[in-house]
Amino acid sequence: MLAETICSAASAAGLGIAAITAYRKRFLTATRIAAYSLVPLGLVLTGVVEWVSGIAFKPSVWIGFGVLGLAWLLFMTTRAIERRSGTTRAERKAARAAERNEAVAAGASTPSLGAGSAGQVRPTAGGAAAKPKKQQEAAAPADDFSDIEAILKKHGI
Repeated sequence: MLAETICSAASAAGLGIAAITAYRKRFLTATRIAAYSLVPLGLVLTGVVEWVSGIAFKPSVWIGFGVLGLAWLLFMTTRAIERRSGTTRAERKAARAAERNEAVAAGASTPSLGAGSAGQVRPTAGGAAAKPKKQQEAAAPADDFSDIEAILKKHGI
């Protein structure tokens, strides 16, 4: 009952201030003040104030808010741990997809094209791989970028 009286008095005071503002020819400001001052009266008439005052003094309601706060705290803690370790579900899924579609092994300096590809050098009769000097020089820059490629693929980029 006290809350309804206070809200009604606040609305009446706000409407009085709006009337004074309108008298000073500030109609836009007076309309805005009148709108704000009618909100408490509307809350009283709809029963929201009675409902809020009814739940504010029940211990079971406050226990419920405490449980909701605990649930939120646990949720945020798990999110922070996931971010710190970098193991979200999307990242794990992207890592599995990258492993299946990976053309360059993490430790390899050149692409692994498979056993039957034309670009692979086959051993000669002497047992040693005959690589021309140009192929060896072309493979050297790939050494520089293999680590970077592995890191990017690990993060799904």
